[in-house]
Amino acid sequence: MRILITGSAGHLGEALMRTLENSTHEAIGVDTKAGPFTERVGSILDRGFVKQCMKGVDAVIHAATLHKPHVATHSRQDFVDTNITGTLNMLEEAVSAGVTSSFVYTSTTSAFGRALTPPEGAPAAWITEDVTPVPKNIYGVTKVAAESLCELFHHKAGLPCLVLRTSRFFPEEDDDERARQSFDDANLKVNELLHRRGDIEDMVSAHLLAVEKAPAIGFGRYIISATTPFTREDLQELRMNAPAVVKRYVPEFEAEYAKRGWRMPQSIDRVYVNELARAQLGWRPRHDFQSAIRSLRALEDFRSPLARAVGSKGYHATTFFEGPYPTSRD
Repeated sequence: MRILITGSAGHLGEALMRTLENSTHEAIGVDTKAGPFTERVGSILDRGFVKQCMKGVDAVIHAATLHKPHVATHSRQDFVDTNITGTLNMLEEAVSAGVTSSFVYTSTTSAFGRALTPPEGAPAAWITEDVTPVPKNIYGVTKVAAESLCELFHHKAGLPCLVLRTSRFFPEEDDDERARQSFDDANLKVNELLHRRGDIEDMVSAHLLAVEKAPAIGFGRYIISATTPFTREDLQELRMNAPAVVKRYVPEFEAEYAKRGWRMPQSIDRVYVNELARAQLGWRPRHDFQSAIRSLRALEDFRSPLARAVGSKGYHATTFFEGPYPTSRD
């Protein structure tokens, strides 16, 4: 297939391009930034540019977006333009060009917004595709709107569209100052593999499976995150005593954490559940908390080779006094 990849200079886009280099598919990288994996430089807001890019394309993976860290540096209109209008341009030109195989849209678990944080004293939230999003900023609002455009184009134009709500996979520091001050960065990321993070290698495999499965499925939304060891029965205790729950499933974590002076948070407030993606896409993520502990025991890097190759890209060209990201007004 000839696959168009938007956002090819970003984390996921580059990872997709690197992976497709070693496949039988032809990948076309599109981004506003030039780079080794960007074949065509331009904006998805330029309708003529999008039309040219769509010629001869069989499938689209639309990963280009303004992200949560941009909320403080970009206007709400910028988010609407890029995440909604840009996606509309992509969808309309895909239909016009006769793209029939698949259109895969990279969304985010941030779309769930306020639904991710249960009230004080309540059990941790069990986040499946059945949870109704309650966006809490312009980023979430525009991603949910773009998802709805994908659904509309499937029903109105017959375009096979799958939406992948990806959890955290960025290597940059956390945007929460309290988290940065409380945990070593690697400690924080390994903790998150329990409930809200995945490795970029698994993100890539999910997207490529979505390209393959979209014609048969038609339309669907899927949570893409590392497989959690937890069950619904753990949710109340996770909110009050997460280390005890983790110890039941992966007892060896304690020794590895002690060696490094790492900590497990006392409370976990949400758990992302990937069961639907595993069942319907045939997705088999390779990286999770248990695999990370095995790597640590073997004195190996818990990240995949692909994650290490892509590395950190950052979200801004400048640095900020208050941390890796400026303070958001939303």
